[in-house]
Order: sequence, then C-alpha cells, then structure tokens
Amino acid sequence: MTALRAIVLGVLQGLGEFLPISSSGHLIVVPFLLGWPDSGLAFDVALHLGTLAAVAGAFWQDWLRLLRGGLRGLRSGRPLADPDARLLLYLALATIPGAIAGLLLEKRAETVFRSPALVALMMALMGAVLWAADRRAGSSGGEVVSLRDALLIGLAQALAIVPGTSRSGATISMALFLGKRREAAARFSFLLALPITAGAALVKVPALFRSGADPVPVVLGMLAAAASGFLAIRLLLLYVRTRSYAPFVWYRFGFALVVWGVLLLRGAALG
Repeated sequence: MTALRAIVLGVLQGLGEFLPISSSGHLIVVPFLLGWPDSGLAFDVALHLGTLAAVAGAFWQDWLRLLRGGLRGLRSGRPLADPDARLLLYLALATIPGAIAGLLLEKRAETVFRSPALVALMMALMGAVLWAADRRAGSSGGEVVSLRDALLIGLAQALAIVPGTSRSGATISMALFLGKRREAAARFSFLLALPITAGAALVKVPALFRSGADPVPVVLGMLAAAASGFLAIRLLLLYVRTRSYAPFVWYRFGFALVVWGVLLLRGAALG
C-alpha cells in the first residue's frame, strides 16, 4: 500500500460515505479498474474510523444536545416529552435494522456482494430511486421525524449492506419520499451515520491491532477519510439548501455506464 493509494482510497471513502454515491461501491470498482490489490481489513477499519471522526466532528454539538435531552427526559420521568430525547430514541431504533443486516450478511458483503457488475447495477437502480425521491422533497416544514419515519429510514439504511446502494443515498431517498426537505433529509442521514459507523468500526478495531500493518498508509487513509468526509458533510448541507440532488443522480448513472462498458470491453478481449 503506497502513500498515494492510501490517500486516494481515503478520499473515496470520505466523499462516498456522505455524498449519495456509495463509498463501498467506489472502493470496490476503483481498485478493480486500476488493477490494485485488496487493501486488507486493517485499512478498511482505518477508513471507517476516519469517517467516524468526520461525522463526530461535524455533529458533536448536536449529539451533545441530544444526550443532554435524553438525560433530562430520564430525570423527569417523561423521556418522550423532550423533543431531543425523543429524537435520540428514534435514532437508536433506526440503527437496529442496519446493525442486524450487518451481522447477518457481513460474510456475503465481503465476498459475494463485492462484484463490480452488482455495484454498477445498484448505482443505476439507486440513482433512479434518488431521482424519484428528489421530486417528492418537501419545500417547507418537514423537519420533525416521527417514529414511523425513523423506522422506515432505518430499514432503508439496512439496504446499504449491498455495495453501490449508498447508506446516505438510501436514507436521504427515504426521507425525501416521506416529504422531508432536502437539507433536513441529509441532516437526519448524517446523524444516523454516527451510531452505525461507530458500531461497524469498533467491532473490527481488534483486527486493526492484530494486523501488524504498516502504520503509515493506515494513518494517511484515516486522515484522508476524515478530512474529505468532513468537507463532504459541510458542502452537501450547504448545496441542498437551494439545489436538488440531480447531479448525484447523473453521476450514478454515468458511473454505472463506465463500469458496464469496461466489463464488456474486458469480456470481449478475453473472448
């Protein structure tokens, strides 16, 4: 693992995790296109720690407010009366489907699902879903998330176990279908990213220490993922205040076409 490769993969992880374009899809397809070997579990853990740092840095004040609200609700004996405590509970419940999917399908996600053809298919399908959802976005209001909303968005997040789907793409799309404003949809998606990313990263941290991997590319990848992830969060929230998700839809379609084109050309060459 060279320093340049580590930085490139870190940037792909950071941007793809928070923009609705699929980090896992890019981390499968880009090495496939460039002929790079598998980066290994230790590096994968480092990238997740980087994006965890990004979302924690971007939303630490929000999470502090939510945790304080949860404590207020417990002290008062009416935990659901406080809006922050209620949102904290909803985020916890919305995390459950994704956690279950990760536990049940982890092996498939690391083997069967790691197909460039499948990534291209999911990029195109979720591009169409995002396009349809963007047309349903609310223009005003749509800030409050109900228990039903949270559970549906959590179920959408579980679909991201399939590379190319995009965790942020799936959750943002579901929120838009539910009538949330574009910025509110992205904000809830990013809040939901912290517990699921923390769980995915921390479960595999022991493997990072056992790996004996070269620490330089691991640290570089982590820093690149953290910096690019933080930037992606800030830019997307700013962008969708006044604009649609259309550029990401067209990017997904274009990405899928490129992958299918390469697969066809390589298949023809082998034939």
